[in-house]
Amino acid sequence: MDTEAQPTERDRSSRPSGSEATTSEPAGPEDRSRFAFVSRLGAHVPGGRITLTLLVCLVFLLLLSTFVLRPFQIPSGSMEQALRIGDRVLVNKLAYRFGAAPQRGDIVVFDGTGYFGHADYVKRVAGVGGDHVVCCDREGRIQVNGRPVDESGFLYPGDSPSTVPFDVVVPRGTLFVLGDHRSDSSDSRDHLGSPGGGMIPVGDVIGRADWIIWPFGHATGLHRPDAYARVPAAGKAGAHG
Repeated sequence: MDTEAQPTERDRSSRPSGSEATTSEPAGPEDRSRFAFVSRLGAHVPGGRITLTLLVCLVFLLLLSTFVLRPFQIPSGSMEQALRIGDRVLVNKLAYRFGAAPQRGDIVVFDGTGYFGHADYVKRVAGVGGDHVVCCDREGRIQVNGRPVDESGFLYPGDSPSTVPFDVVVPRGTLFVLGDHRSDSSDSRDHLGSPGGGMIPVGDVIGRADWIIWPFGHATGLHRPDAYARVPAAGKAGAHG
């Protein structure tokens, strides 16, 4: 009696032969349709698929620049030493979306039209809406809401916090901004008598400068300094003491 097990029809269908196992599955109708569409589209574009790929990349970069990240070249020495002339920074355009707001110490890029001039500017936020910003105390330091701020960690060497005295309360929805290189910066101090009183509307802020990407030797992340960490919120008891 032949006792050898015979393969069933189910065995043959579930265990393909070696030739069947190595044969790739044919592309489905959806895959063939997609490839055919790309081929037809490429045939109508000069340069074919290479040009089509470049166009897709260009559109992606434009969308990225419009809604997420924007490169910005530093035009002056007003933010030295953190940012030098010719540095390229990436501006995070989502930093102040979805309910977030600029904070003291942030480096922001903003449209200065109607306030500073018809151009984009980069400065550090020294005061936000409601803050009382004064220069200077007996030790020559800026005070925010009654608390002196030690700017030695980012102020340009040899510069004083300000040679221009000021005593301002920042209106809600605006920012008081200063350059780190105070002796080479035209900032809120210089526009106190201009429309808007030198304050920058939060709505005109393009984004926060988060990274230096060029030159490579100077590439780094930009972080909010701790100098403002102990500043009390505007309106707190004793803030103007």
